[in-house]
Amino acid sequence: MTLNCIAVDDEPLALGLVCKFIEQTPFFKLVGRYTSAVEALKAIHSQKIHLVYLDIQMPDLNGIELARVIGKATETPRIIFTTAFEQFSLEGYKVDALDYLLKPFNYEEFLRTAIKAHSYYELINRPGPTTVVVESEHADDQYLFLKVEYQLVRIALDDILYIEGLKDYVKVHLKNTEKTVLSLTSLKALEGKLSPRKFMRVHRSFIVALDKISSMTKNSLQIGKKSIAVGDQYKDAFKQFVGKWM
Repeated sequence: MTLNCIAVDDEPLALGLVCKFIEQTPFFKLVGRYTSAVEALKAIHSQKIHLVYLDIQMPDLNGIELARVIGKATETPRIIFTTAFEQFSLEGYKVDALDYLLKPFNYEEFLRTAIKAHSYYELINRPGPTTVVVESEHADDQYLFLKVEYQLVRIALDDILYIEGLKDYVKVHLKNTEKTVLSLTSLKALEGKLSPRKFMRVHRSFIVALDKISSMTKNSLQIGKKSIAVGDQYKDAFKQFVGKWM
């Protein structure tokens, strides 16, 4: 598929370079170039845009601020930040940027982000489920298969502490390791696949493994060092669960 892209940078030379790279990428189409984040926002609201190459340090409205505004819309383009400052990578994560490029960058580095963006859109537009739960005749032999990058990764259900929703992704937190598994699927899709006897949605951003809860109140629960608030729409179901143990 061809991705509609815009570039946003208040520096004419940097803007010109990004636009040149976009135009020479076969699966990209340049549909706009802007020196102002405000002008870019108008374009994003008026046309179908898949990808924004966005500078961070700009006058009036900077890239991080623009990303926060874009993120509040129901259908949003993905963002790849272009910045001369590596410390902004953490801010990029907080606004769910797809990637970031550290200035100065060459076409090879640009192409890496382009391929990542193309793979992302190919994956979310591919028909069929991205998540499978396999349960055998033996109760201990249960696994979750998640699509991670370009492969299916098997995760033992018993290893899951809780699952965190991050916009188009989920982050699976596992016992006995600080590493997490990041997969392109939704929390809602996972909720429908997991057994309600073992897992519960307690918040719009969290599903928890019931047997991993170490303590709880009517408004929150604790799993290891992680404290998770119970969302208002989930309190009745959680109250019934707590009532079994009170």
